[in-house]
Amino acid sequence: MEKSMEDVAAARFEIISPLLDASLDPVLRIEKQKEVSWHCGKSYRTIGRWLKSYAANGFAGLKPSKTCPKTVSALPENYAEILEAAITLRRECPSRSVRDIIQILELEGLAAKGILSRSTLQRHLQKEGFGLRQIRLYAKHDAASRRFAKSHRCMLYQGDIKYGPYLPIGKDGQKKQTYLAAWIDDATRFVVGASFYTNQKVDIIEDTLREAILTYGKPEAIYVDNGKQYRSNWLQTACAKLGIKLLHAKPYHPEGKGKIEAFNRRLDSFLAEIALQKPGSLEELNHYLAVWLKEKYHKDPHAGLSGISPETAYLTDKRPLCFPDIAACQEAFLHTETREVDKAGCISFDGQKYEVGLKLVGRKVDVCYDATWKDEVEIHHKDFPVFKAKRLRIGENCGQTQLFPEATQPIEAKHSRLLTGLDRQSGKAHKPATVATSFRNMAKELNAHV
Repeated sequence: MEKSMEDVAAARFEIISPLLDASLDPVLRIEKQKEVSWHCGKSYRTIGRWLKSYAANGFAGLKPSKTCPKTVSALPENYAEILEAAITLRRECPSRSVRDIIQILELEGLAAKGILSRSTLQRHLQKEGFGLRQIRLYAKHDAASRRFAKSHRCMLYQGDIKYGPYLPIGKDGQKKQTYLAAWIDDATRFVVGASFYTNQKVDIIEDTLREAILTYGKPEAIYVDNGKQYRSNWLQTACAKLGIKLLHAKPYHPEGKGKIEAFNRRLDSFLAEIALQKPGSLEELNHYLAVWLKEKYHKDPHAGLSGISPETAYLTDKRPLCFPDIAACQEAFLHTETREVDKAGCISFDGQKYEVGLKLVGRKVDVCYDATWKDEVEIHHKDFPVFKAKRLRIGENCGQTQLFPEATQPIEAKHSRLLTGLDRQSGKAHKPATVATSFRNMAKELNAHV
């Protein structure tokens, strides 16, 4: 499936996000940009161009511009031999650039001067597994992980999902698994968002992250694992729109998320107590979780904070909190799907019908919605202003739907304009020619004079 422009912009933001730190020294910024370049497989100049576009136009500057398709140039007949020689040159010296490889091939007479394209050769080298980034990864050896901690609150939130207790909230009182979605502040170990849910969908990430941002402020970055909930296009786009760096831990390296993992272990004591309390509903379970966090976890001394409590560490931090604009936050947390309007002026969405109007019949519209509240959705179409659509309420009696606009109704024709036009054209084409002299008329005239 082809990526939308917003998905591409979100992916580009994720790449350049490590370079947006204003405190970076110019020299360190150059080195960091080089590191980002080979890590993502993009050129240094491309990364620089994205940074300038983001600085000038924000998130919109990262959206790709529409370009005309390029013509495909034919490769030389001996390109397989040239590629094999290029791979050998790369293996001889892994740091050798594609430009230098092309120059060597030209000097040795393996390729005519100017016939090789740098981008084409680079693409083929990457396809064969000999790109510069790939070569460096081959030579890289895993090192021991180092502990890290941010210096101030709201610099980094760590998120995770943990299995919760079973509750009798299923059909006919059957036990149902619950799941905890939590966010913890890296510097202070303060839990900024945590709730139990009955599913592991991306909606629970959205709900708790929005609660954390609106209550405790927007973080500079969030750090999560590689679960499908955290790899969603929605989370990537939402973070890009809010200017939050989205960081993912290395696969099979849970030590990078040590703080949230330590909180999960600490939460086991709460799960042991809640098993004795036997809550009968999800609301009751979340109530006791909030009480335990407020009166127990946040007030207990923390070994990682030199013996002070997470609450004290959070409240005494002098870093000012940054809250996003409400409208911008609401827009960032919207999901978008495409639907086609049926002949009744409705769309089918989430198993329900929504009225959008007859003016959009047969057209495709973008449906923007909040995953936690779907009674009303936003309808976007390039030819009409944005408007709200509500769920279709089905009454007891059928009713006459509004008529289509008069301009769309058929009109009565007096005759077939096609056949009339063809007949007129045929008459002009076969019009009989005027005869200059008629012998019959001449004979009649002669008899008349005899």
